Amino acid sequence: MNDLNSLFEPIAAESVVDLVANQIENLIVQGILPEGARLPSERELSEKFDVSRPKVRDALKRLEELGLLHVRHGEGTFVAQLSGQAMTPALIDLYARHGMAFYDYLEYRKEQEAFATRLAAERSTPSDKAAIAEIIEELKQAHEAGDLDTSEQADVRLHTAIVNASHNAMLIHMMRSIYDLTQRGVFYNRRYLRTVDGSGDSLLQQHIRIADAVMSGDPGEAEAAARDHLDFVEMSFRIGEERERREAFAKKRKLALETTAASPGQANGRPSK
Repeated sequence: MNDLNSLFEPIAAESVVDLVANQIENLIVQGILPEGARLPSERELSEKFDVSRPKVRDALKRLEELGLLHVRHGEGTFVAQLSGQAMTPALIDLYARHGMAFYDYLEYRKEQEAFATRLAAERSTPSDKAAIAEIIEELKQAHEAGDLDTSEQADVRLHTAIVNASHNAMLIHMMRSIYDLTQRGVFYNRRYLRTVDGSGDSLLQQHIRIADAVMSGDPGEAEAAARDHLDFVEMSFRIGEERERREAFAKKRKLALETTAASPGQANGRPSK
């Protein structure tokens, strides 16, 4: 928790409550303080802002009244849930029963990620690039070790880090909800992609290509890499679905042949004598 102290800066004496509240608001709107983040204590904030604790308390109370913070007695002050769920549980279940919704999801995600990745290539800071590079190394190590769980987690964190590097507050908040659905396996499980990419090599190389383009500051290549990656995801699922469809028919044919062989006299609808 003490690590969050570095997010706050000393402020001037005039309009102290306003300035404290505004600084916390800015951290929330930029996605730096995400939903559910626990703020430092009043004492810690008072020391970091270099203002009295009553002023900090008033600022926190104002933000709580605005619905931006939530106080849990005995636990602390937390950033409230602001963006809500991207979809209600009922809508998620409905989409799960109607497979074409998955491709709508991919279509939406492709356009948003392509835009975010282009922006990230133009706007990413040294800190953004360091975070992306660290996740890429984690992906490489997990791939070499065959650690699928770590790969899945790092995959989502990489896409999140790239969107964060776009420094577009709207994209950051909207895509966080989308990635939450992905991480919970609402639309697909990453392991299903291995129906095409059995080794996971292609996925790793795609992520490396995206990260390299962002870190080298090449917007055109970054956008193209993001689109190619989502095209691969879509192609993989279409191939996987087709394989499952063929296998289902193959099983039915096998069952029909076995049944016919067991009762040869019933072929062509004629009962045996």
